[in-house]
Amino acid sequence: MVVWPGDPRVRVERISAISGGGASNLSAVSMCLHTGTHVDAPLHFLEGGPSVAEMPLDALVGPARVIGIRDPKVIRARELQPYRLRRGERVLFKTRGSRRRWRAAEFSPDYVYLALDAAALLVERGVRAVGIDYLSIGAPGEEGDEVHRVLLRAGVWIIEGLDLSAAAPGRYELICLPLNVPGADGAPARAVLRPRR
Repeated sequence: MVVWPGDPRVRVERISAISGGGASNLSAVSMCLHTGTHVDAPLHFLEGGPSVAEMPLDALVGPARVIGIRDPKVIRARELQPYRLRRGERVLFKTRGSRRRWRAAEFSPDYVYLALDAAALLVERGVRAVGIDYLSIGAPGEEGDEVHRVLLRAGVWIIEGLDLSAAAPGRYELICLPLNVPGADGAPARAVLRPRR
């Protein structure tokens, strides 16, 4: 499983096996909380911010919109303007990364990310949650850190590492439930989209 540079690799270890005489199969997993599909809590970038266990579940459960991003490098406010984003929306960005990123075993530093002006627009419009199809909503480095801070300070919850390869742009019902890890700055999550009727 691809991980952010410097994060520990995912390790799944069978610690008891029926085939070895154990009463059951039992496994242990070791990984960074920001691997695969995961939710960033405000605590990830804001000292004293709410942890993932303090997240209101309705922030990530409800109507959502998948928006196809045309720009091959960055999501800018000008590309989002025509979508007339509304207060309380959950917005998921499908970039060129949806076609190839998750098939690569190594980290791809040229993923499509959210620019600061687009983050400010999402906050201004009152978006409730935002998701993207790679390991970070922001670019590597300080600008990407600031994108996280702008969103999280405003109470916009972030879902990263989404697999949107089979989701066409449009309206859906989102169900995204992160693990309830007390005091954690993020958590792995299972996210599903159901077409809206």
